Amino acid sequence: MGALIDCPIEGMALVQLPPIPTLETRRLILRPLEERDASAIQQLFPQWQIVRWLTASVPWPYPSDGATRNMGETLEQLRRGEKYFWAITLKGSDELRGRIDLWPFDGQTRDMRGFWLDPKLQGLGLMTEAANAVTAYAFEELKWPFLYLTNAAANRASARVKEKQGAVEIAREPFSYVSGDGSRQIWLLTHEAWLTRKAADE
Repeated sequence: MGALIDCPIEGMALVQLPPIPTLETRRLILRPLEERDASAIQQLFPQWQIVRWLTASVPWPYPSDGATRNMGETLEQLRRGEKYFWAITLKGSDELRGRIDLWPFDGQTRDMRGFWLDPKLQGLGLMTEAANAVTAYAFEELKWPFLYLTNAAANRASARVKEKQGAVEIAREPFSYVSGDGSRQIWLLTHEAWLTRKAADE
């Protein structure tokens, strides 16, 4: 599991993450992000439907080399075992159609997962499918007791993913997005709530 890193929250020490696995769902393969994915990201990512509810630190308009520049830092974090980054691909095709990320709680920042998806694939339940696979890995393999999750309050589609997983909204706070200043919902999803919702869906 790697060396323990001090964390001020009792019962959840930060660790160097184990090697990132490939995850499979009924319709998706979530594979580790690779340098070759930069071209697909550069093509898909600079769309208003994707970026408008992302943090204002995302450059907009998106630069022509934005994906390549971001990829270097992303893969370095993955190599150091600090965060997981999966390419979302449809079964039968290895082409990146979105991304989902996961990282451990640092004791302060109440946010542990992020995702985006090609607008052409939105509304089909694929993002919930990917989120369920990553959440199952966090709880069942990494043995994390909870996940903090966030989204723009105006982004109902993202909030709906959290609701369907059994997360509970615990706070709202001001936040700056690419689209301007707004409000951010903060959710808590515990392992117990996840198991309860999972059992109800089976």
